[in-house]
Amino acid sequence: MIQRVTVPGLFPPPVYSHASVIEAGTRLAFLAGAVPLDAEGKLVGAGDPVRQAEQVIANLTEQLRAVGSEPTHVLSTDVYVVSTETAALSAVWGVVEASGLSTGPHSSTLLGVSCLGYPGQLVEITATAVVPEEIRP
Repeated sequence: MIQRVTVPGLFPPPVYSHASVIEAGTRLAFLAGAVPLDAEGKLVGAGDPVRQAEQVIANLTEQLRAVGSEPTHVLSTDVYVVSTETAALSAVWGVVEASGLSTGPHSSTLLGVSCLGYPGQLVEITATAVVPEEIRP
């Protein structure tokens, strides 16, 4: 069971929680950063952070399935966007919000960064998720 906490004494976050708590003994998956590359390693959405975010979410969803989890079981994410403009960060967050990762809502940090690991990469998302007994592979 995931308990998502929005702290009453803090500014109410827009579509995410301040903290997520799980019972001890639950299996967790700590996922490496999902990147906007296709199965052949080609960059998807060159120059387009929204299209890259969509590919990143698709890849993250595959990572989750591979370990027996799903987007609704994500506890926490870190969303990295190569930009200094809040409009670009907001556009990427819109993709995250629409993806089902914010169901709950989950705890998240959205960051503007100067560069990421692949040439042309604008978006990366790391995640921690519960792997429920009932859907493990």
